[in-house]
Amino acid sequence: MTMSIPPDYVAPHRLILSRSALRANYRWLAAQAPGAACGAAVKADGYGLGAAEVVQILLAEGCRDFFVATWAEAAAIADLVPQNSIAVLHGVRAEDMGVARMLAPVARPVLNSAEQIARWRAAGGGACDVMVDTGINRLGLPMADLALLDGLEITTCHSHLASADTDVAQNTQQLARFQQVHTLVQAERYSLANSAGICLGRDYHFDLVRPGLALYGGVPRAEAAAHIAQVAFPEAQILQIRTVAPGEGVGYNATWLAHAPSRVATINLGYADGYLRGFSGQGRAYAVDGTILPVIGRVSMDLVTLALADDSPLCEGDWLRIDFDLSRAAEQSGLSPYELLTGVGGRYQRYWID
Repeated sequence: MTMSIPPDYVAPHRLILSRSALRANYRWLAAQAPGAACGAAVKADGYGLGAAEVVQILLAEGCRDFFVATWAEAAAIADLVPQNSIAVLHGVRAEDMGVARMLAPVARPVLNSAEQIARWRAAGGGACDVMVDTGINRLGLPMADLALLDGLEITTCHSHLASADTDVAQNTQQLARFQQVHTLVQAERYSLANSAGICLGRDYHFDLVRPGLALYGGVPRAEAAAHIAQVAFPEAQILQIRTVAPGEGVGYNATWLAHAPSRVATINLGYADGYLRGFSGQGRAYAVDGTILPVIGRVSMDLVTLALADDSPLCEGDWLRIDFDLSRAAEQSGLSPYELLTGVGGRYQRYWID
């Protein structure tokens, strides 16, 4: 017999999500490209935060262009958005054609290859986007094959910057190539800049910018650090507090040893929730009063151990906030901000607050 969790059940870990931070990030990014429309990458379930809620918040801010990776992701938000507002970045495989036609009033493919272009034409064509490779050598039509685009009904011609988060010659090389694409490909709009590309300046903005990471609290370039707000705040409950005797170890393989009687809190969090082993001995949590509680021992699948001061008033059942500032957490764990966000697990209860 299948049992349902009561709607008032409180999970032992939760993700607090800030609507105001998401709005502020979108507004700042849009303001950096005043001559362009500002879309939003909501792939990977809104970078792990929940695509449906993200889409609804950004729709209220005037966003009308949403980018997903797959047709399943497009279907998940299709009922929420206006017509022709979703671009599916991975294009159309043969297996995608049925759902692509079903979603055609709302979503369109971003065609990436000669095979995808031929497949789309053979199925009758219609509104589409295209991705032209200007140097990332990942997805995208080679510039030598631009003649294959003749006659397509192209809504947006895209390319993708490979190194926009650093100041390298590749950025200007890709810009020059995309400016050439602009003169050779007939499209309603042209789009090059991701989050970091927006910060490179007006020349990179064209008609449409496509922020992703920066919407959700990731800092794409240093000059944006003062303007991007944290959106996601993981919290977990203390399951148990114990005193560990001198010489005793904590957690798997005893990677942390007590040198004196030590109070240790165990919380309901682990790598199954996206809090990976890179945080072992590196991460930290905060008590309500701001006290820092360092992670000690090894992060396991479901549990993390924290060091408590001898006089700490914390007890079983208290909630702690996990340090999840993306720049700092990336330094602590060795993970990228992208991995941190998209790795957030499904066991968290998600609470959107203003």
